[in-house]
Amino acid sequence: MTTALTDLLDFALPAELEAREPAEARGLRRDDVRLMVSYRSTDRVAHSYFRDLPSFLRAGDILVINTSKTINAALPALRPDGVRFELHLSTHLPSGEWVVELRTLSPKGTKPFWDAHPGDTLKLPEDGAATLLAPYGRAGESGMPSRLWRARLEIPGALDDYLWHFGFPIRYGYVSETWPLSYYQNVYATEPGSAEMPSAGRAFTPELITRLVAQGVQIAPLILHTGVASLEAYEPPYPEYYRVSVETAQRVNLARSKGWRVIAVGTTVIRTLETVTDGQGQVHPGEGWTSLVITPDHKIRLVDALLTGLHEPKASHLAMLESLAGRSHLQITYEEALKRHYLWHEFGDLHLILP
Repeated sequence: MTTALTDLLDFALPAELEAREPAEARGLRRDDVRLMVSYRSTDRVAHSYFRDLPSFLRAGDILVINTSKTINAALPALRPDGVRFELHLSTHLPSGEWVVELRTLSPKGTKPFWDAHPGDTLKLPEDGAATLLAPYGRAGESGMPSRLWRARLEIPGALDDYLWHFGFPIRYGYVSETWPLSYYQNVYATEPGSAEMPSAGRAFTPELITRLVAQGVQIAPLILHTGVASLEAYEPPYPEYYRVSVETAQRVNLARSKGWRVIAVGTTVIRTLETVTDGQGQVHPGEGWTSLVITPDHKIRLVDALLTGLHEPKASHLAMLESLAGRSHLQITYEEALKRHYLWHEFGDLHLILP
């Protein structure tokens, strides 16, 4: 796994191709973003718009979606010496602790803070507190920097209410301004829990979903509450909570038995489905925490196709894309996206990888 995560697709991403605002702020509808469609068996690449997605799907195809809602996962934090930070909540661990990231303020958003220590306690709004317990995983060992921490939160009242009143969406430097939480929600999201938006589904609109269903395309939901963005190469995967219902497992298994295509909407969906799929390719219902990382060494057992965003150079998500499509196909498609000025990140354009 270590080799695969340190040998990922690398390229130069011009700053002008980083989507700094949602489509709506550019006078577009959500489904007006661009769509690159690639066929991994032939390396053919087509260029379209997301509103034309039905043209590339057919009756019987099953879109598996992640209905996790984005939460206000960023909180203002204050160190006893008066230094201000942002605390990013990532993953609520089975132990009740959290994986968190401490970020320092800068004129261009926030940056990871590398000089925290076990026992540091940060003051949060309304007499809340976060105590850093230990670097997460191997971070901090042998001089490795500590970006992620295990932490204990002490907050008044229910977490959802607290984050609603005092939190705000996680925002990185390439996003030009603060946007309300509604801009970070997929239209089909149902259950709060994701620190960052499962953004592959952002371009869907109710009207487009209606067109797909009328065409005979199936839609099956699952849950995976996703943490903060792409891991550093030395960072182990953190567990993320998932849930796959009996109904979704049955529908996906039926689609497979009929020879219909299973299309994951986002890398979170592949991670979840691979967690609950056995060696014979059968999906089982279940819930829990998954630490599965999919690299080119992992043969994907179930999914035929993937709808995903465009990922930054050497992002860990690229390992999963390479497992599905291969390095050569990935290089071809990313060269096309760069040449045709597609937009990157959660507010950017989309890529549909078909067989």
